[in-house]
Amino acid sequence: MASSSSPASSRPPGPFALGLESSANKIGIGVVSISGQILSNPRHTYITPPGHGFLPRETAQHHLVHLLPLLRAALAEADASPADLACICYTMGPGMGGPLQVAAASARALSLVWGKPLVAVNHCVAHIEMGRAVTGAVDPVVLYVSGGNTQVIAYSEGRYRIFGETIDIAVGNCLDRFARILKLSNDPSPGYNIEQLAKKGEKFIDLPYVVKGMDVSFSGILSFIEAAAIEKLENNECTPADLCYSLQETLFAMLVEITERAMAHCDSKDVLIVGGVGCNERLQEMMRIMCSERGGRLFATDDRYCIDNGAMIAYTGLLAYAHGVTTPLEDSTFTQRFRTDEVHAIWREKEVPVLNNTDSDAAVEVSIDGTSGPTPIAVDS
Repeated sequence: MASSSSPASSRPPGPFALGLESSANKIGIGVVSISGQILSNPRHTYITPPGHGFLPRETAQHHLVHLLPLLRAALAEADASPADLACICYTMGPGMGGPLQVAAASARALSLVWGKPLVAVNHCVAHIEMGRAVTGAVDPVVLYVSGGNTQVIAYSEGRYRIFGETIDIAVGNCLDRFARILKLSNDPSPGYNIEQLAKKGEKFIDLPYVVKGMDVSFSGILSFIEAAAIEKLENNECTPADLCYSLQETLFAMLVEITERAMAHCDSKDVLIVGGVGCNERLQEMMRIMCSERGGRLFATDDRYCIDNGAMIAYTGLLAYAHGVTTPLEDSTFTQRFRTDEVHAIWREKEVPVLNNTDSDAAVEVSIDGTSGPTPIAVDS
C-alpha cells in the first residue's frame, strides 16, 4: 500500500507534522497527519561505486542537492502547505556529523521562516515507534539492527532500555564492509546484495561466534572472513555465495540468541525487528522460528519503514508534540552519539494513541496461530 497524493476532498484533517531524516546515506522527508495517515514519505539514497563506502562530507553534499526537491515532493504529495504544519521534526542523532547537520540546519531554517515549533527526535526511538505503529506491536522486545546500530531493547519506566548491544561494530556495518571485499554493488544497498547472493550459497564455513551475555561482537568475525575470503576464493574452496551464506547464518544466529535471552529476561512473547537490516528475509525467518518455538509472535515491516525515512521522524515528533514536547531553537543541535535510553518517552507513559487503527500491508506479523493484531497507522493510497 504505497503512499500517494490525495485529492483535496479526501485529505485527512490537520494539523500535520513534517519530518526530516538525514543521519546516514539517505535523506528523507515525510508528512504525517494528526489523524494517523502517512501522507508522503519520499527519500533519496547516496550510492557509491562497488568497493566503496560513503564519507560524511560527500554524503552531506548529496543530501543538500536533494533536500529542496524532496521537500517540494513531500508537501505536494501530501497536498499540504506550511500553514497546515503543527511542527517541524528532525533527526537530532545518532548518526554521521555531516549528514545530520543537513537536517538540523534545514529544520531550523524552516522553523524560522514558517514560524513553526521544532521537535528534535532520536533516530533509534523513531525506528521503534514507526515499527510499533505499522505492525500494532504493543510492548515487544525490540531488535534494532542497522548499519550503525545493533541493540536489543525493551520499554521500562518511561525509557527504552538497552539490554544488549554490539560492543564494537554494528551488524549492518559488518555486512557492508564484507560487501566491499567482494566488490558487490551498493545499489540498492550492499546488505541487500549480500542477502541475494547468500540465497545461492551451498557450503557453510565455520566462523567465530561471539556472544557475551546479551552483547555481541562482530569485528573479529569480519576480520576472520576477510582473510578467509581471499585465501578460499583463490584456492577455489568456496564461492562468494558460500561466504555470504555463512556470514549471514552466523551473524543472525547470534542476534536470535540474544533476542531470545532478552525475551526470557523481560517475560515477553513478542519481538519487533526495526532498522535497515530488519528487511532481511532470512533474519525474519530465523527470528520467526525462535518466536514460534516460544509460543510468541514476530513483528516486522517492509523496506518502506524499516529503512531510514522521514515519516518515522515526523510520527515520533508528533507523539512528543502531542504531549507538549518541543525543542527551543537554541537547543536544536545535532549529536553523533545519542543513545536510545537517553530519551524520556513521555507518550509511552500515557499511551494516548495519535494514529488510528487502519490495516496496512506494510506490516508483517508472524505467529503460531497465524493471527494478526491491529495496525494503528494508515498509509494513504
